[in-house]
Amino acid sequence: MTTRADYHVDTASQFLAKARIYLAEEDLLQASEKGWGAAARMVKAVAETRGWPHHGHYELWRVIDRLVDETGDEELRTIFKLASGLHINFYEGWLAREAIEQDLPQIDDLVERLQAQL
Repeated sequence: MTTRADYHVDTASQFLAKARIYLAEEDLLQASEKGWGAAARMVKAVAETRGWPHHGHYELWRVIDRLVDETGDEELRTIFKLASGLHINFYEGWLAREAIEQDLPQIDDLVERLQAQL
């Protein structure tokens, strides 16, 4: 049986794959939301392994802050801000395709960095 952390990791991977498909299909809103979802799920995975709360945006940001304090990796915060922008774009629809296309590889990087914290 898998743990909740494993579930979040698997879901993050699925969301990243779907984000690329949606981007190729020009569904920018769904590509954005799946990019955010991948980032959020990986933050949740790390939080699960450490017993940290992670049940809302505020708590996800606190997890990122704690990880930055632990690792000294400020890029975690920077990339999570990009992910948050993708989440906002799902509702607002103001990001150009090129911006989403540039942000998704950084979400890949964030997922890898967070994976290393498991």
